[in-house]
Amino acid sequence: MSESIKTILAVDDEPNMLRLLEISLRQAGYQPLTAKDGREALEVIRTHDVDCVVTDLHMPRMDGLQLLKEIRQENIELPVIIVTAQGEIKSAVEALKNGASDYILRPFDLEELEVAIKRALSFARLVIENQFLREEKSPYTGLIGSSPVMQQLQQSISQVAPEKATVLVAGETGTGKELVARAVHAGSPRSDALFVAVNCAAIPHEMLESELFGHEKGAFTGAIKERIGKFELADGGTLFLDEVTEMPMQLQAKLLRALQENVIERVGGSRPISVDIRVIAATNRNPRDAIKEGKLREDLYYRLNVFRIDLPALKARKSDIEALARHFLAKRHVDITPAAINALMQYDWPGNVRELENVLERAAIISGNKTITAQHLPTEMAAENVGTEQISASGVSSNPLALPNAVEDLERRLIAEALVATHGNKSRAAKLLEISERSLWYKLSQYQMS
Repeated sequence: MSESIKTILAVDDEPNMLRLLEISLRQAGYQPLTAKDGREALEVIRTHDVDCVVTDLHMPRMDGLQLLKEIRQENIELPVIIVTAQGEIKSAVEALKNGASDYILRPFDLEELEVAIKRALSFARLVIENQFLREEKSPYTGLIGSSPVMQQLQQSISQVAPEKATVLVAGETGTGKELVARAVHAGSPRSDALFVAVNCAAIPHEMLESELFGHEKGAFTGAIKERIGKFELADGGTLFLDEVTEMPMQLQAKLLRALQENVIERVGGSRPISVDIRVIAATNRNPRDAIKEGKLREDLYYRLNVFRIDLPALKARKSDIEALARHFLAKRHVDITPAAINALMQYDWPGNVRELENVLERAAIISGNKTITAQHLPTEMAAENVGTEQISASGVSSNPLALPNAVEDLERRLIAEALVATHGNKSRAAKLLEISERSLWYKLSQYQMS
């Protein structure tokens, strides 16, 4: 893996000690920065890309402990090493309780300082990677379904996963392209390294180059710090480029060079950086059509299309719908009736698996997280099935024409839509519904909706 030089900030109010730390850090192969107290250190941290802080405890204006607390409020991952005297062990222990990575006692030698910094940097990287993995965790636990097309898909994944080849995943929106990419990564020799996903359609074009390749300080207006891009972050692992046809053509040329040479350059930089990554790209367009429309470079297409996986639409594997539905509902411990399953099977699902999951989430909310029946589904799905079952779980009559039932059903649906749209925020949902938050809570209790 490529390793950039780490920047270490030394903080001490004694000029001689600060100079000694600066020289020691440079000799150890680090890029040193200095500050004479906590306030000055915070300014340095806010304007530079600092990897680790080595600070004295006792300083004017802001001491080391207060500096540590301020850093933890702004950047919890930044490792901080406390330098203290022999008689101040209690202060060092207090610093550790407040989030310090380590402490060293004066007088110390260069080797001791190096060991403490390397240990702190190593731990900080683990924290960042674990956080990244949590943030990027797939909403699915696996590929669900046993239809013939799914069996063929699983076979394709198992064939290409152990190889180094780039993969192009094509399929309609909502078919699970990222899930397939994660499955390829999980089955590869790179599975212990990071899986880094970038949605090329969701990032403004003028920011995408920096997002992918990083930038040097001063590369453009607002680039106050050096930044590592997704290519460097994914070094040793897998980079997933979703909706690659939305990438500007000029940037596609830079991507092609990176894939061919395994070398990148940051925006505003001239130093080549070697990377070892596997790229998986995805598109909801027909790649050939994208080439004709000027959305995809033909040479990039051939570079990405070493191994292609085409994902089936949900309507092409309707036999998997019940398994998918029960998989999604298992997380809520909610059941579903045969009539509701039948209603789901009759629908064509233009939004594919993603639409199915959203429909079931709304239905679960409307049902009060009890058994989902056909009446809890959208009208276009439930019309032919609602009269075939009793809805005893919610206490609603089976007569779909009864006015009280229709009003209650409409209110349930609108409340569910508002809650989904606001990710469960009751205050914002009430504003969308144009009712008071108290009224919303009353209706949630009345309809037994959680």
